[in-house]
Amino acid sequence: MKDDIILRVVAKLLTPFMLLFALYVQFHADFGPGGGFQAGVIAAAAVVFYALVFGLRAGLRLVPEAVAERMLAAGALLYAGVGLAGIALGGNYLDYFVLDADAVHGQHRGIFWVEVGVLFTVSGVMLKLFYMFAGRGGTRDERGGE
Repeated sequence: MKDDIILRVVAKLLTPFMLLFALYVQFHADFGPGGGFQAGVIAAAAVVFYALVFGLRAGLRLVPEAVAERMLAAGALLYAGVGLAGIALGGNYLDYFVLDADAVHGQHRGIFWVEVGVLFTVSGVMLKLFYMFAGRGGTRDERGGE
């Protein structure tokens, strides 16, 4: 696919819009279907699409494997941290209403940060799985020295 000029141009044009759509899905979750899981899968799909068209090395330059691993861990820690913040502020685990003086704002704030954590975790897991499977059978040099 590296030699197909039309596919390369379409991929370069489409990838930023895929990432923008992932952000739309993430931030539109309060008003309709969507949220962290869907946005994480869409964001990871954009990077996978880019890597399929331009090669694994290009995908690893876009989002290195170490970054995907850190996203995975950071998302889980953020999710757990929101729950622990609820306990620290006198509520139960993942009780969002204690995160702000106004309970409604606390709910929105808590759900927002939990969904961001889910986005990071899902996107990191999907990319890590792709890198693991795409790198099988190849040499370390083909994977960018990772």
